[in-house]
Amino acid sequence: MSNSSLPLHLQTVPARHGVLWVRHGFKIFKRRPMALSGLLALCMLAALLALLVPVLGSMLLLMGLPLMSLGFMLATHLVLQNQNPTASVFLAPFKLTATRRNSQLALCSGYALATVLVMVASNAVDGGAFQNLQDLMADPKANDPAYEAALQAAIGDPRLFWGMVCRLSLATLLAVPFWHAPALVHWGGQGALQALFSSTLGVWRNRGAFVLNGLIWVGLIVSLSMGLALLTSLLGLGQILPMLALPLGLLLSTVFYVSLYFTFIDCFMFGAPKDLPEPPAASAS
Repeated sequence: MSNSSLPLHLQTVPARHGVLWVRHGFKIFKRRPMALSGLLALCMLAALLALLVPVLGSMLLLMGLPLMSLGFMLATHLVLQNQNPTASVFLAPFKLTATRRNSQLALCSGYALATVLVMVASNAVDGGAFQNLQDLMADPKANDPAYEAALQAAIGDPRLFWGMVCRLSLATLLAVPFWHAPALVHWGGQGALQALFSSTLGVWRNRGAFVLNGLIWVGLIVSLSMGLALLTSLLGLGQILPMLALPLGLLLSTVFYVSLYFTFIDCFMFGAPKDLPEPPAASAS
């Protein structure tokens, strides 16, 4: 990747492009399913290893999330060029200029700090109800009436609802400035603060497409969950539901991250094409 900046032009796209981004995500995934799924699996493994380190590991995990989204954008860019993406896409942002590297680190640090503040604020709203529910679910006790009663009470705690509303609202607000920011630094050469502002402006100007895109992803997740639950129930195979949900969940997650590239080029570069060109030659995944 060249150290020079690409010309960026803030664009406003129709709301229907929210569907286009999802469709292109699936098309790109079909070209390199193993390579792209492998990248997500690598990210999950890195996250598990990071969580083994007390406190510092959690912060490193949060700092890595913006780079994860940028890495998948770079991977998608390579697939469009008929190349096979590797783990090097996550290191590519640090191989440009020192200025861009420092801007990316500033974004990562800012995202981690902001996420911690979101957690603190949400915990204050729910008074620890969410943490209480997590503790109960982490230590299930079968055929224990006291445990069942405690679990039902935790789920029915009204503070839990308002805490979740706070978490979702603040997390959504946090996602807006960071959605395009790493890509704006990497491809556009913008500073951290300028990238956060540009990302916010880009998402706001194209809010119709982003709302539709979000609704589609929610619909896909809910439909998949209900479909699997119904199928396993009809077949009497409820015990294998987690085994089926895991790979399908990984597939949807990979496609989501792949689709991020198209949200960026549609809002800031040359616009997402209505139809992706076919690769020059079929190749193995």
